[in-house]
Amino acid sequence: MAVSLEITERAIKDFQRIQEYMISAKKENAMETYEKLKSDYISTKALLNVAGVNLSELDIIKE
Repeated sequence: MAVSLEITERAIKDFQRIQEYMISAKKENAMETYEKLKSDYISTKALLNVAGVNLSELDIIKE
């Protein structure tokens, strides 16, 4: 059980980091970078949904 919590914690941190990079890329008008990050964003968001994590507070991009 502790292993799954560690994996979930890592995924949450990754999700937050990806969103920060996406926001920066959008501000810098780096759309190619933004789109690459969006793929990671979607995958990580799906993983967290399967794990039962409530993303209402964590998801600041909401795409």
